[in-house]
Amino acid sequence: MDPVVKRNRANKRKGADWEIELMTGLRSVGEDVERLRLTGAEDEGDLAIREDGGLFTIVEAKNARFEPGPFLDEAHRERVNFAKHRGIDQDRVESIVVVKRRGKGWRKAFVLTTVEDYFGLEGTE
Repeated sequence: MDPVVKRNRANKRKGADWEIELMTGLRSVGEDVERLRLTGAEDEGDLAIREDGGLFTIVEAKNARFEPGPFLDEAHRERVNFAKHRGIDQDRVESIVVVKRRGKGWRKAFVLTTVEDYFGLEGTE
């Protein structure tokens, strides 16, 4: 087998294992979380957490080299896709990136968002 193909498969497996670990961990502490399916060009993220009042948090789970800017851009696009595909107002959907830390469990992962999103600010930048 081509070494590049083999490496890509191994990386996809690591990513899938991380999504499952994170989902299982969040469920163990009472979060209402489901794993989302890939939808190609209009991917919706990896996990959806249902919040009270019909709100959602979309999680982009990453087990890869730390690249916060591209990760956040991807999470934002996926939040928009999730809302659009379900006819939900985008204001009811948040997005975060959860990045696995090498050698640490799900509770010690990094959570990324922007100041604008965290504080609910309307941006002009």
